[in-house]
Amino acid sequence: MANERNELEIVEAILGRRFDRRDFLRLTGYAGTAAGVTAFIAACQSTGSSAAPSVTTKPAVTAAPSTPVTASASAAITGRPIKIGYVSPQTGPFSAFGEADEYAVGTIDTALAGGLDVGGTLHPVEIIVKDSASDPNRAAEVAGDLILKDDVDVILVSSTPETTNPVTTVAEANQVPAISTITPWQPYYFGRQADPAKPVPFEWTYHFFWGLEDIMAVFLDMWDQVPTNKVVGGLFPNDGDGQAWSGAFPDALKAGGYTINIPPLYETGAKDFSAQISAFKKAGAEVLTGVPIPPDFTTFWQQAKQQGYNPKVASMGKALLFPASVDALGPEAGDGLSSEVWWSPSHPFTSSLTGQNAKALADAYTSATGKQWTQPLGFAHAIFEVAADALKRSGNVDDKTAIRDAIKATALDTVVGKVDWTKDTPVPNVAKTPLVGGQWGKGTAFPYDLVIVSNKAHPEIPAGGKMRPIGG
Repeated sequence: MANERNELEIVEAILGRRFDRRDFLRLTGYAGTAAGVTAFIAACQSTGSSAAPSVTTKPAVTAAPSTPVTASASAAITGRPIKIGYVSPQTGPFSAFGEADEYAVGTIDTALAGGLDVGGTLHPVEIIVKDSASDPNRAAEVAGDLILKDDVDVILVSSTPETTNPVTTVAEANQVPAISTITPWQPYYFGRQADPAKPVPFEWTYHFFWGLEDIMAVFLDMWDQVPTNKVVGGLFPNDGDGQAWSGAFPDALKAGGYTINIPPLYETGAKDFSAQISAFKKAGAEVLTGVPIPPDFTTFWQQAKQQGYNPKVASMGKALLFPASVDALGPEAGDGLSSEVWWSPSHPFTSSLTGQNAKALADAYTSATGKQWTQPLGFAHAIFEVAADALKRSGNVDDKTAIRDAIKATALDTVVGKVDWTKDTPVPNVAKTPLVGGQWGKGTAFPYDLVIVSNKAHPEIPAGGKMRPIGG
């Protein structure tokens, strides 16, 4: 209590006015941490109030999916609106993760236009979209906004620990059900623990995605298809992903017969990678890996070419996920680069909401937007599948505990595969989805196409080719 009062007094002194203690604690969520207090101060300074600013948008429906399976067209909507909050990085350095969000949310709006049947009552659904701006403090602010101002029934959040972790932490503290995705489970789960060595299961927040063990297995399988000296250069930023990946990779790669050289972690937005390039050249690293954001990898790759560093293999998490990011490297420069593949038109899965399979969803996105399919599209769709299914099974939209328990009991086939928190989970609160590996090559309709070249762990997802060396 004394610590809470001291923090509130500090905030009041900084901002020059008094605040309601209850709202202060609810918004910061994890009161007692610098991040919570900083988020509260930033919110108040930007709005002049004691609540976080609203950046709610209402995405336009850009294309209609197939017939919704939620309710018949003739059924009467009599229940109160169900409010679903959705947070993702739509601007800032991680904005490529949110590129498909407007389309995905628009199609979900259409799919749920007939309402959602919960306990025999048909409810309209309102989706409230917030932009984290790729900033953890901002992510915490808008999570508080969804809770304090919008009174959402469930929060959905996507893409990188910088967004998923603060949002789910605020939701956990406020006992609001939350579902998250597009963050490897280790930085999501352990990154939110007070003591990662003694993790405690969360009660209100549930996550689905793959783990670092999966990406390391995929990368090793891809690398083993190309003759190299098995020396790896590790390009890791000083952020949640970079810290987790750089800590996990050495032992795993050693077990696979590879050694890795990891220079000091660089700061996101770095403009000079000469030190890293020099270290990789000195080590003779014929394989390159890491988890930079797309703009940082573009800078690195251009400088590597200028300084004569030409690895045979470059498998990068995050940076090489998106067509636009590979296109930005220029003609020829992206050919042969590789990445993990969480979702593609080749995945043999179907949406529980719209009945579209993965290819139909990808094709509809391209038809509506003129853009090439992108991996986050599948997960931006699937997270709403999971939420809709849990809400229906909860039986009572006014009972957040029932909604939480329904999420925990989920075992649902979605457009990204099965999301199942009931068995075979690596830790409580985490359900794993399939991961394969892909390589970029010259495309037909677009400059580059991503071809699946590693499906060892998931042969149900068909491969389209074999891994080749860069330029081969």
